[in-house]
Amino acid sequence: MCNLIRKDILLQKTTLMILLPILFMCSALASSSIWLGIVFSLSIIMTTFTIDEKSEINSLLNSLPYTRKEVVSSKYIGTFIFTFIVVFTIFTENLIIHKEITAWKDIMFIVSVVMVSVSLMFPFSYQFKTRYLHIGGLVLVGICVVVINTLIPNWLDIIRENVHILLTLENVQFYLLIAFSIITLYVCSWLLSIRIYSKKVF
Repeated sequence: MCNLIRKDILLQKTTLMILLPILFMCSALASSSIWLGIVFSLSIIMTTFTIDEKSEINSLLNSLPYTRKEVVSSKYIGTFIFTFIVVFTIFTENLIIHKEITAWKDIMFIVSVVMVSVSLMFPFSYQFKTRYLHIGGLVLVGICVVVINTLIPNWLDIIRENVHILLTLENVQFYLLIAFSIITLYVCSWLLSIRIYSKKVF
């Protein structure tokens, strides 16, 4: 399985060489790097997933001495590796440019949102195709923006305020409860994706 993860990193080498300097510069200019970290992490992760969706690649993977469980697991483990690379870039930028250490709550927020997003996207993508996820996501976002803008004009301010409250809480038990819930969701998504992929025919 390590070779599968290594394969994903090598396939993304060029993308990382382009995106990481862009992330570094954007993070230096932005007041908060949290949303940048989330967007860049998900972009890299889903690009890796999209590459493997080609039928010839799936046929090749299934002809190699890897089980379908290992193929799926490599993607879920790779999620942490790519997220770590993005977070490390942001951490380095904050240390070099702003002369400060990135708050652990900011890092955990990025990792948590990425984990929840991947937990929802991977099973859908294994069942259907990533392109359908993109189309459905764009349509859903468009509808939500129109509806929310109509009903709650200041929804962005509300989100920022709630995120700020979440990041400034001092209740350790609350964070542990959130962490346990996210890990549970991630593991359930992992098992569901293995089940879906094991039944696919290429």
